[in-house]
Amino acid sequence: MGAFDIEAPNWGRIPPVKVTGPAIANADGSVSLPTDAGDLRASLLDSGARLRLGPASRDYGILLRDPPPCAARVEAFDGGTRVVAGDRVLEIGHEPLAFRFKVAGRTVQSSPTDGHFVRRFRLPPFARIGDAWFASLELGHDTAVYGLGEKWGRLDRRGQLVRSYNHDALGVNAEVSYKNAPFAWSPDGWGVFVHTVAPVVHGVGYAPWSQRAYAIKVDEPVLDLLLFDGANGAQVLGQYTALTGRAPPPPLWSLGLILSKAYYRTADEILEVAREVRRRGMPCDTITFDGRAWQDTDTRFAFEWDPKRYPDPRAVIDQLKALDFRICVWEYPLVSVRNPLFDELAAKGWLLKDARTGEPYRYEWDLEPFGAVLTPLPASGLLDFTNPDAYAYWRDRHRELFEIGVDMIKPDFGEQVEPHMIASNGAQGDSLHNVYALLYNRCVHEAAAMYAKDGGFLFSRAAWAGSQRYPSQWGGDPQADWGGLAASVRGGLSWGMTGAPFYATDVGGFYGDQRDPVLYVRWAQASVFSAHMRLHGIGPREPWSYGEEAGRAATAALELRYRLMPYLWRAVEQACDTGLPVQRAMPLACPAEPESWPFDHQFFCGDDLLVAPCLEPSGRVRVYLPRGEWRSFPGGKAYEGGRIHELELALDEMAVFARAGAEVPLGPAVRHTGELGAKPRISETWRAR
Repeated sequence: MGAFDIEAPNWGRIPPVKVTGPAIANADGSVSLPTDAGDLRASLLDSGARLRLGPASRDYGILLRDPPPCAARVEAFDGGTRVVAGDRVLEIGHEPLAFRFKVAGRTVQSSPTDGHFVRRFRLPPFARIGDAWFASLELGHDTAVYGLGEKWGRLDRRGQLVRSYNHDALGVNAEVSYKNAPFAWSPDGWGVFVHTVAPVVHGVGYAPWSQRAYAIKVDEPVLDLLLFDGANGAQVLGQYTALTGRAPPPPLWSLGLILSKAYYRTADEILEVAREVRRRGMPCDTITFDGRAWQDTDTRFAFEWDPKRYPDPRAVIDQLKALDFRICVWEYPLVSVRNPLFDELAAKGWLLKDARTGEPYRYEWDLEPFGAVLTPLPASGLLDFTNPDAYAYWRDRHRELFEIGVDMIKPDFGEQVEPHMIASNGAQGDSLHNVYALLYNRCVHEAAAMYAKDGGFLFSRAAWAGSQRYPSQWGGDPQADWGGLAASVRGGLSWGMTGAPFYATDVGGFYGDQRDPVLYVRWAQASVFSAHMRLHGIGPREPWSYGEEAGRAATAALELRYRLMPYLWRAVEQACDTGLPVQRAMPLACPAEPESWPFDHQFFCGDDLLVAPCLEPSGRVRVYLPRGEWRSFPGGKAYEGGRIHELELALDEMAVFARAGAEVPLGPAVRHTGELGAKPRISETWRAR
C-alpha cells in the first residue's frame, strides 16, 4: 500500500489484520494465534494484558522483567477466541483481528466502536502499514487521556496528535519535547504502553482521524502493547513503573537549591558568586559549572577542564567545598573533531558511524538557533553507547571528576541521532534515536552510583521510557516569559503523569530574559514545590540580581523550601516506593473529582499541599479547591472547597492550601542541607486548623 497520509488517512484502503487459524495454548500461559501478518501472542497479566505481533525486537532493558503470563484457559466462541484467567477475560475477534479486555465484568479496553456503513470498524483494529504497525483503542465520548511524556500544552491529550520522538526542542512552545514515552492512561481505569524505542504517533481522539478512538502508529515491524487495568491514575502509574522501574532515593542535598547560569566564565566569577550567596545568607546547596564554564567549546566534550581557566580545578573545587557547596558539572555525549579524543575513539570503533560510508559520523550543528547568544559548536562525533567497551569507557571516565570533588552530573543533549547514524549493534536512525537518551542516562547514572560519594544522582534533559530510574530530569530551555513559566509547569506535571517522579525547571527562564523581577519571583515560588529546584538561564539568576524587593521575596521562598525539607523528603520516599510524582496534577491527585481535572497548572505537592502558581504579572490567581474545608499555608485562612477562588497576591504571597486537619512537618531554618544531618529533622508541625 502507499504511504500513510497522516492528515487524512483513507481507512478503507488499509486492510485490517485477520486471524487465519486456531489458537495454540503455550506452556508459559500465553496464547498464539496465526494471522495474515504473523503470529499474535496474547497473554493476561496480573496487571492487565499484552498483545504482541511481529518479530522480537532488540532488548534495551526498558522493562525490568518480562511480565509472566497468568495461567489461562482457552475457549472458542463464534468468530473468535476467549482467554480466561480468574476474573480476567481477553476476547479476540478473528475477522478482523480485534479484542476486548475485561476484569470482573468491567471492560477495561477494547478495539474501538467507531463503525462504518459497511464494516464493523471504520479504523482497522490492527494493520500493517509498510514496515509500521497500526492499532486502535476505544475512547468513551468524554474520556480523558494523560501521559505521553513531557508536553507543554493541555494535559488532557484528547483531540491531540502526539509524536513520541525526542527533540532538542529549543524551548517549551510547540508539541516537540525532550522527554517522551509512549505510555498513556485514563481516569476511566486503563493504561497503555507501547513497548518500543521507535517513533510512535498517537491520535488521541484526534478529530481528523476519529473522535472516538485512540489510534497508534508504531514505526517498526514489531507491535508490543501492554494494557493496564488500574482503577485510577495512581494505580496505573504503579503498574507501569513496576515494569519499567522506579527512581532510587536521591541524596538529601539534591533537594536543596541548585544555583547555575549559562555561564560562569572564570574561576574568580563562580567563587565570587558562591561567597556572595553565603554572605547574604541565601539557602543553597549546589553550584553548577555549565558547559562553557569548565570546557573549551572548540574541543568539548572530553572530561577535561579548560587549562587556560582551570590549570588546577581541584583547588577551585576545594574552595567551593570550604563554602559548603556541592558541585555539579555539565556534559554531553559528543566529542569535537578538534579534540584528539575524537580520533582515538574513532580508531576503536566507539563512535556512531555513517551508514553510507562506514566512517565515524560527523554531526554538523544547525547554527541558526545559536545566533549571537550561544557559541557555535564544532562538528562532533556521538559516543556509541550500544558498544559495551565504549559504554564502560564513558562511564569510568567520570571517576576522575568525582575523585576531585564533583557531586553530580548534568547530562545535556542526547537527542541528536540522525537517520544515517548506525551503532555497533546494527541499530540505525529512528531505531536508535529515542533509546539513545535512555542508554546515555543509564551510563552516567551508573558512573555516579559507582564513583560519587553520595551515590547516583544526575540532572538529564533527554529521556525515554525507563529513564525515570535514573533521576532526575529538568525541563530544557524555556522562554523567559509568562508563557514559558506556564508551559514549564505543565511539562513537569505531564512528565510526572508519565511515571517520572522528579523534575525541575529553569527558574527565571533560559532565553529571552527581560530581567522581569515579578516573573522571576513567581517562577521561584512555583518551583519551591517541585522535587528539585534550580536557578538557571542565560545571564545571572541570583535573587539579588533582580532588585531588592524581588530578592527578598525570592529568598523568602527559598527559606520556605528548606523548612519544608521533612515534608518534601516524605513525598520523595513515597515516589520511590509507588511511582507517584512529587508534583501531582489534579487528575492524578483527585481521581474522584473530575471537575478539578481541567485546572492544568495547579497541582498537589505530596499528599497534602495544593499549589496554584501565579502565572499573571498582576498577581491574580484562579484556583479550584476540591470538596472539603481548606486552609491557606502557612497563614491558616479558611477556604471552602468544591469551588473556584479568585485571589490577588502580593509579591511575597503564594497560593498554597492544605485540607483541614492536614499536618505538614517543618524543619529548622538552615542555609544548606549539610546543617540537617543525614535526614531532615522535624522542628515543628504545621496543622491546618
